[in-house]
Amino acid sequence: MSAPKNGFQLHTKDTAPADSKPLMEKVEQGYGFVPNFFGVISESPAAAEAYMTLNQIFTGKSSLSAADVQVVLLTISQHNKCNYCVAAHTASAERTGLDAGTIQALREGRNLPDAKQDALATFTRKLIDKNGWVSEDDVQTFLDAGYTRQNLLDVILGLSMKTLSNYVNHIAETPVDGPLADKALDKAS
Repeated sequence: MSAPKNGFQLHTKDTAPADSKPLMEKVEQGYGFVPNFFGVISESPAAAEAYMTLNQIFTGKSSLSAADVQVVLLTISQHNKCNYCVAAHTASAERTGLDAGTIQALREGRNLPDAKQDALATFTRKLIDKNGWVSEDDVQTFLDAGYTRQNLLDVILGLSMKTLSNYVNHIAETPVDGPLADKALDKAS
């Protein structure tokens, strides 16, 4: 496994800043190990806490279904070309029960087989491409697909969380964790 770039390191509970250690313990309890992303982001206890908090809220409290949450996360990660997050969210989408055809379409940035989920992925990409300046027609198309304004705001919440992790992984070139290597877009990572 390669090391992160730009001077970042993969912190462990022993090397992380003191305020990150309890967060790392919580992550390890949840996953059974400390993912490389969390080893990198733990350099900043504030960034690590922000990511954990946004993740808990988006995946546990948003108005989107568990499948739709994964559509949003994988759409953003693929669109932002975050190899690490594509691998991680491919695994999460599989655990959520998202069908293989939908997962593959998301990984490739293609239209989804389900029209409603395709509208969600399309709207998510438009939010990124237009820096949030989506048109009234974009919003109406999203609403016409069966989503609500609450769902729209929750997509923005997911985008906030994924922007944080995608950008950290871009800068650090975070190595994909061993168990996820076969799910990476770039298998060399």
